[in-house]
Amino acid sequence: MWFLTELAERRIAEARDQGDLDNLPGAGKPLPDDEMDPLVPEHQRLAFRVLKNSGFLPPELEMHKEAVELALQLATSDTEITAEQLARLEQLNAWLSHTGHAALKVPAEYLARIEARLIRR
Repeated sequence: MWFLTELAERRIAEARDQGDLDNLPGAGKPLPDDEMDPLVPEHQRLAFRVLKNSGFLPPELEMHKEAVELALQLATSDTEITAEQLARLEQLNAWLSHTGHAALKVPAEYLARIEARLIRR
């Protein structure tokens, strides 16, 4: 395994020396914050970051992601809001509330926009 590390370090050094790493987007700027961090207890962040980078999210964050995506779609779409979509959104919000993850519920501004669309019908 040491040879892979050595090979990677050598290639990075070569790219740096040839200027391939100069003027990359975001150069000199801090790395972006991990969007999961504020939602995950501090003592679990490292484990969740490893899982996230591997393509896995905790169930509550998957539910939150689905709820927000659905709410955004309902709040901004020109199509009719179906009873099934509203039921799913309510189900996701209820699950997040009842499992102690109320902070992960759909943002109030999306819910207000959805409500406004329903009232206009």
